[in-house]
Amino acid sequence: MTSAHDLLFRTLADPTRRAIFERLCREGEKTVGALTVRAKISQPAVSKHLAVLRQAGLVRARHTGRQTHYSAQLRALAPLIDWTSQMTGFWQNRFDRLEDLLKRMDQ
Repeated sequence: MTSAHDLLFRTLADPTRRAIFERLCREGEKTVGALTVRAKISQPAVSKHLAVLRQAGLVRARHTGRQTHYSAQLRALAPLIDWTSQMTGFWQNRFDRLEDLLKRMDQ
């Protein structure tokens, strides 16, 4: 079974998906057509990346007539924020212990 962390890391590991997600974060809701203009890949490829982002919960689709508008779902990043906070605490503790050891060695 895939964890939320694994799914998010795997989804955002692809530079094209990450760029699409970042663009939605910065610029707000966009259609596939608007995302394709600057993506330097085909519309079907953008649609496939959006499907993966949706599956990971990073993007939401809103249908209006024949258009689908996509928006970033920042709350989906919560597992990654939690993980990075844990890792920050872990490494800060290690560095503090190393600094203490080096100070004792200097005495």
